[in-house]
Amino acid sequence: MTVDTATRTVAVVLAGGVGARLGAGRPKQLLEVGGRPILAHAVAAFDGHPDVAEVLVVMAAGHVREAAALTAPFRKVTGVIEGGATRTASTAAALAALADRPDGTRVLFHDAARPFVDRAVIDRTLAALEDHDAVAVGVPASDTIVAVRDGLVADMPPRSTLVRFQTPQGFRLGTVRKAYELALADPELVATDDCGVVHRYLPDVPIRVVEGSEHNLKVTHPLDVALAEHIAEQIADQIAANPPENT
Repeated sequence: MTVDTATRTVAVVLAGGVGARLGAGRPKQLLEVGGRPILAHAVAAFDGHPDVAEVLVVMAAGHVREAAALTAPFRKVTGVIEGGATRTASTAAALAALADRPDGTRVLFHDAARPFVDRAVIDRTLAALEDHDAVAVGVPASDTIVAVRDGLVADMPPRSTLVRFQTPQGFRLGTVRKAYELALADPELVATDDCGVVHRYLPDVPIRVVEGSEHNLKVTHPLDVALAEHIAEQIADQIAANPPENT
């Protein structure tokens, strides 16, 4: 079946960080959980999704060759490029690599440090992109979240209105491209995720929020590695109990 390039879906796996908070001495996305590098788990989720046409990996400087070797078995990986010093710079590098793609292309940006994104989350993101130009994945906040200024509580938003963002974050390429053009021209740019860039620089673009998953954790601290190992064991047990049917 021929894929319409105007609606082609590209997954960008952002692995540009070095994992300083984890203290592992090498990029955290290269650490193994469940017998497999974290990066490989993340890439596999998109490589195996029927509606994703290609995967672009953005890797930390100095580790591109290692990442290319690691992802070589995945048939949808079309490139492994060097990222920047920040999340924003890594997304900008991906957008530059996709410069020849039409504005209607669907692009999913995913943190490589989230190894267990499942097909249902990707499905919900892509479904929302049918009617929206920007989509975020979130789970309800289980803790009370407060705004603090000078060590004092300044605001306490109702917990029912708050979600914790995860990835992937999905966009029509033309939308995120325009947002980053504006953002990169702003000397005061500060951003931690791509929906934040769209929200700030294209405030008239609605951002749809779809349901994430508690398994879709981000490996950031040493305790997260232990949690990731536990989730990997759970997933392996589920697969063993319900093996896929041969077709």
